[in-house]
Amino acid sequence: MTTTPNTEPSTGLDVTVITGMSGAGRATAANVLEDVGFFVIDNLPPALIGKVAELARGGNSPQRYGFGVDVRTGSFVADLDEALAELRSLGARTRVLFLEASDDALVRRFDASRRPHPLADAERLLEGIQKERALLEELKGRADVVIDTSMLNVHQLRDRLVSIFASDATGAALQVEVVSFGFKHGLPIDVDLVFDVRFLPNPHWVDELRPLSGRDTPVRDFVLAQPDAKAYLEQLHQLFALTLPAYEREGKAYLSIAVGCTGGRHRSVAVAESLGAILTELGYAPHIRHRDLDRE
Repeated sequence: MTTTPNTEPSTGLDVTVITGMSGAGRATAANVLEDVGFFVIDNLPPALIGKVAELARGGNSPQRYGFGVDVRTGSFVADLDEALAELRSLGARTRVLFLEASDDALVRRFDASRRPHPLADAERLLEGIQKERALLEELKGRADVVIDTSMLNVHQLRDRLVSIFASDATGAALQVEVVSFGFKHGLPIDVDLVFDVRFLPNPHWVDELRPLSGRDTPVRDFVLAQPDAKAYLEQLHQLFALTLPAYEREGKAYLSIAVGCTGGRHRSVAVAESLGAILTELGYAPHIRHRDLDRE
């Protein structure tokens, strides 16, 4: 997503909008932001965001706000766009956190909770989910942070959010996450960039390396000793030396980079760790996550 850089002097006001699919974890996200120092107001109509934020400017009021909004608040998307544009014109820092989940995961959660979906008529739960997904599709595409909670429990979601928003208090211009994954377990849908390292020789076919992971020295040495791996990492260094400052100039606050191999245990893990070292050398402090490291 490309956001509009603030052009006015900063007010010191920091606003995060928490939204996304019903049942994807918005209430959990609101609690986590509150725990890391945000003043959180849930179920706030988007049309009131600007007014609440205006009241918060100056004085001894909290400066980091989280506003939870959902599709039950009328002309949702248009009102939210207007509120965020107004805040940015006043010099406030804004971001949108979007919680996503698959249809299957959402159906299971609503069945377990026995709560009705806000857009479902009678027992047509799946229709309500699909209707909401269509309504929010454009907003998701413009969100600053998208987290797919389909395979996350409450504790894992909390860890993801803390890793983003606790460090966000430092005010760093661009936060970067690197995630390794296995293509056989599905592409991550909550990342900005995907790199495929399946062209490298696979340690899985080396008997003594198969039980190990890309975090272990023998596997790491095997992967990184390949001439193509060295050349690839050199190219990534050049790519990110160019693009990360450009993302910052365009006002992007978060960047998630995925590195994939077949199973997500060997090549992608080793390359993701090396990419993290490259990003650190470039002056960033990446968070490294290995999605499928413990999966077969």
